[in-house]
Amino acid sequence: MSTSPITLKTITLDGLTVRYAESEQRDTHALLLSPWPESLYAYEPMWAELAVDVHVVAVDLPGFGRSEGRPDVLTPRAAGAFILKFLDALGLDKVHVVGPDVGTSASLFAAARRPDRFHSLVVGGGGASADLPLGEPLAGWVHEPDIGWYESNADQVMRMTLENIFPATPLAEHVRDDYVASYAGPRFAESMRYVRTYPTELNALEPLLPTIRTPVRIISPARDLVVPRPHAEYLAARLPDSSLDVLDAGHFAWEEAPKAYASLVLDWWDRHQPIER
Repeated sequence: MSTSPITLKTITLDGLTVRYAESEQRDTHALLLSPWPESLYAYEPMWAELAVDVHVVAVDLPGFGRSEGRPDVLTPRAAGAFILKFLDALGLDKVHVVGPDVGTSASLFAAARRPDRFHSLVVGGGGASADLPLGEPLAGWVHEPDIGWYESNADQVMRMTLENIFPATPLAEHVRDDYVASYAGPRFAESMRYVRTYPTELNALEPLLPTIRTPVRIISPARDLVVPRPHAEYLAARLPDSSLDVLDAGHFAWEEAPKAYASLVLDWWDRHQPIER
């Protein structure tokens, strides 16, 4: 039986059923975006720690985890717009955001569009520039001409991916089951649409980066073979108020080194607390 601290909820936005979870209400709010190919359960190892003094809300972005998706919402720009709609739906005026992996570009698009809605961002481990190479398997997922094979082999893809990403970090059974179920059938191939827009979407993001005034902590895993460090360095060189921190971990650092990752997040939140009025 699962002893997860995460209690699941759903909400309907733009005709899509979206899954999320939230901790007890506090005066300060934080939004955690699901990485890929995981779900909001990626935050389970640090949930209790992050929620001590902050109202934490984790969400499966449309098309990821157990949230419904459509082709039109599976782009970083659309995901950024969704973040704003989701905050409105939950009545959250201003939040911290933790957006690793696919959440990196979504968070940055959202902050560029509505900087008044964010205290701070924590990103990293996601593609940042269309001109920089990606590692495998992500590069193949972005550039593979025909994704038909993935439509009928999701179970094999997920098994291989989880074995490669978490070789030394056992996943709880309910978490692993959720990841596999999240991308069963055609869902993995459908979720690939998001990263396959990187060549155009990241080019559109580039001129916006110098305009983003929200404080951004970029966490770059030292042993990330999926998204190499130049992507983090690219962001650090262009974001006006940013910090680049290297964490001794592989690509999915938030699960491999949750205590160290949470420490960086909490430190950033402490540095950028809401101003009392």
